[in-house]
Amino acid sequence: MTKRAFTFPGQGSQAVGMGKDLADTFQEARNVFAEVDEALGQKLSTIIFEGPDETLRLTENAQPALMAVSVAVTRVLESRGVELKNHAAYVAGHSLGEYSALAAAGAFSLGDAARLLKIRGEAMQQAVPVGQGAMAAILGLDLEAVLAAVNDAEDGEVCSVANDNAPGQVVISGHVGAVTRAMEALKAAGAKRALLLPVSAPFHCALMRPAADAMLHALNQVAVRVPLVPLVANVLAKPITDPVEIKKRLVEQVTGMVRWTECMNWLVKDGAVTQLVELGSGKVLSGLAKRIAPEVPAVSIGTAADVEAYVASLAG
Repeated sequence: MTKRAFTFPGQGSQAVGMGKDLADTFQEARNVFAEVDEALGQKLSTIIFEGPDETLRLTENAQPALMAVSVAVTRVLESRGVELKNHAAYVAGHSLGEYSALAAAGAFSLGDAARLLKIRGEAMQQAVPVGQGAMAAILGLDLEAVLAAVNDAEDGEVCSVANDNAPGQVVISGHVGAVTRAMEALKAAGAKRALLLPVSAPFHCALMRPAADAMLHALNQVAVRVPLVPLVANVLAKPITDPVEIKKRLVEQVTGMVRWTECMNWLVKDGAVTQLVELGSGKVLSGLAKRIAPEVPAVSIGTAADVEAYVASLAG
């Protein structure tokens, strides 16, 4: 019997026009976008469907936008008889994707998830003055080698591992100077590539402390319910269900490492998951899954055609 985990993408998966054919095809998707627009008091759906790209890419827009698309996919699947609680054993989300996962699993209301991500995006953007922070992707070295280099590069500044995305794909974050020093050291240590990322702030490092404080306050204002299925948390790489712990780990996640490789390994080994299903825009997580656990089938559902194909595969 197939045992599934639903996964939810993070920032970088956004694209103008995402979710539009879902909204054109399914009333359930239109309802999600309308509810998010109402919760935020802005026509985010217009930015999602029509752009411009630079407006959608703003952290405060990209985060609730990606969540809206993921929840739209979830609701459309449910309308076709694929209910999360009966179909998935676990959920997991990459960074902001944890909020999508929790909204899909009923721990957050859709409106609360949208408002929380708007606050999160604004707070992360404002935590560090533009130009002081940086993030870089390090390709071709394992996590231990990258951890050693960032520790050496700090020299009174902040530099740490932000994302352990897959074997040989690690992202570092911190002050520009420290990140630059780490990149040079990692290239000397044999990294295939060390690339600065086109992001507006250094996410998932200690410089995000003001944003973590903002999220602690914001999360304390909302109701969190026990999710329909456990969330495999970014900062633990283990499943959690307790609403108090969910809030705590979401706060920690703002400054902590996204332990994605470990999360996927936990799902496949300890969770005995035999299929990974990515819900939302793009195919980033399915691509990472093929590197982390190539023996486990990974599928992406982000369009009306994807929904139909997936539902048909279940019937087959």
